[in-house]
Formats: sequence, structure tokens, C-alpha cells
Amino acid sequence: MIETLQNITAGLLLLAGSAFILTATLGLVRLPDLYTRMHAASKAGTVGSCVMLIALVFVPGADGVAGRVAAGVLFFLLTAPVSAHLLAKAAYISGTRLSSSSVADHLKTTYARDEAK
Repeated sequence: MIETLQNITAGLLLLAGSAFILTATLGLVRLPDLYTRMHAASKAGTVGSCVMLIALVFVPGADGVAGRVAAGVLFFLLTAPVSAHLLAKAAYISGTRLSSSSVADHLKTTYARDEAK
């Protein structure tokens, strides 16, 4: 009975994580510019990966993985947003344009940009 509940919980968490990753994938395909695509990939992709890692804790027979899962989730939560921010900043400084549907460019007065692209 307990193993059945563990399998159901793990399966539901895997489905939820897959839904977040599907959302991130659709954001990469459908959104108009690099910055919004990066936002979708970093937020939804991070949540999806973390939820799928947490599902591993509930798999029967996977004893002793809770610490490694916690370390993996912490790693994702600390590195993915920081790396996405740094990549977006580098893209902005190098002159990657915003989408034509963007309303405002609040960084225009903060950073000097290469206008080559």
C-alpha cells in the first residue's frame, strides 16, 4: 500500500515537472525575443527540474537520495537565475535588440550598448 502511494506521488510530481518543462519549451518557441525566452526557460525550467528531482525521493527503493536531491535542488535554485541574469545582461550590453512589442527599455541610461546588432 505504501509503495503504491509512493509510486503515485512520484508519478504526479514527474507529470507536474514535465508540465513546467513543456511550458518552458513552448516559451522558447513562441516568445518574441531573447530576453523573454530566457525568462521562460530559467523560471519554468528551474521549477520543472526541481519538481522532477523531488519526485526521486518518493521512488520506492531509492533510499538515501534525499540529501543528494536537496543538494541538486539548491544548486538549481542558486545557479539558474543568476546565470540567466548574467546572460541577459551580456546580451543587452552586446546590443541584442528588444522585441518591437517591448514597452520600455529601463536599462538604456544604465549601460552603454554596442548598437551593431
